[in-house]
Amino acid sequence: MSFQKKIFREYDIRGIYGDDYTADFAGILAHAVADYFRDHMKPGKGRTSYRFAVGHDVRPSGEHLAPRFIDALVAEGFEVIDIGVVATPLVYFSTFHLDVDGAVSITGSHNPSEYNGFKICFGNSTLHGTQIQELLRLCESFKARPPAPAGRKGSVTKTDVADAYINDLKGRVKIERKIKVVVDAGNATACVVAPKLLTALGCEVIPLFCDIDGTFPNHHPDPTVVENLVDLQKAVAKHKADLGIAYDGDSDRIGAVDENGRPIFGDELMVLFAREILSRKPGSTIISEVKSSHRLYQDIAKHGGRPIMWKTGHSLIKAKMKEEKAELAGEMSGHMFFADRYYGYDDAIYASIRLLEILSRTKNTLSSLLADLPLSVNTPEIRVDCADEIKFEVVRRVRDDLGKRFKTNDVDGVRIETDVAWGLLRASNTQPVVVMRFEANTEKQLAEIRKIVEDAFETATKAVQAASR
Repeated sequence: MSFQKKIFREYDIRGIYGDDYTADFAGILAHAVADYFRDHMKPGKGRTSYRFAVGHDVRPSGEHLAPRFIDALVAEGFEVIDIGVVATPLVYFSTFHLDVDGAVSITGSHNPSEYNGFKICFGNSTLHGTQIQELLRLCESFKARPPAPAGRKGSVTKTDVADAYINDLKGRVKIERKIKVVVDAGNATACVVAPKLLTALGCEVIPLFCDIDGTFPNHHPDPTVVENLVDLQKAVAKHKADLGIAYDGDSDRIGAVDENGRPIFGDELMVLFAREILSRKPGSTIISEVKSSHRLYQDIAKHGGRPIMWKTGHSLIKAKMKEEKAELAGEMSGHMFFADRYYGYDDAIYASIRLLEILSRTKNTLSSLLADLPLSVNTPEIRVDCADEIKFEVVRRVRDDLGKRFKTNDVDGVRIETDVAWGLLRASNTQPVVVMRFEANTEKQLAEIRKIVEDAFETATKAVQAASR
């Protein structure tokens, strides 16, 4: 077969193009998607064939994968709407704006340029978990299936959704004073709409790396990594901007720095968003994930909200939002999900204009809006290489070990808690790494909790490697 099983992850399909799968796989996957839709959904009202939107990000491999995917859907009788090079949020938007049964964003997201993958929408929801595994089974059975009937030919039309998306978002927020903002699009999909939208809203936009280049020549488009924010920090200082905003490769992750150039991590952005929503909708449910600070959960409760700690992953978060009827959810990684005044999917561009709206309603600086948070010391996400084949077993062993000595939360990996600190270890669902994060009241306590988790990880890794020899 033209793919490796490991690319079928918890909430999307993703791997290294050319190594983990070939261009032929895009066609196999599209046939599997067609079978999945026929098994689980009828075409939209008044139609006998399925309609499906296809978009892809700026990576060079997208130019090979998208046509293969489209051709296979057409062979299956689907009416395909090709929306071209777009951010993933615009693919999600298309499932509300266009009369479609589903959609796919062909994207490597925040991963390096050699990665690419597929985020698949079933109606307005994103396939994940057992649904992704069902697609794997369908792909594996591809050669055993008869070809699509000859009379099943579909069609392709090209549609631009960017203007409709911009107009939709313009009507959802009001910027009450002029904000000077540096926009770092990372040469990725945000180039297409973010500068235009923010300018239309009345902001003074200073563009940074807003020319499309899927090789990402200036820096890797992942704003959760502090090193990727250096150019943004310099530009904010140079232009005396009110803030800087950065986006990841497919614009579903937001990064930000304040007027002093200090990075504002996802859980701190969540504090700002949650406070604004709770001022209008007291008692609202707000969801975050295991990497987020205890300060966030405490602040939500302090302002009259109902906080929930949940698993990491855009599809998992969206499903939990629907289950709990949450107004807002967000991750440390910068995925922000607004049901309040929006559609409920993760959209970094929309999140950025909500941030600008909050800032525009006060004469204070962005840093001052977070000045009342309790002081703590913490680490950003720490990503440690760990092979896909062993990472979950390593985390399981660490959980079993530390669970004997500490209060733990195992909703996603293992998070250990003490009175003064917490530490997290979880296996990434998108890369061959484990993710760690730590927070404490003092530097000494931070070092202590970090050593506990890192020592346990090292011991478990050696044990798993020895057992697999």
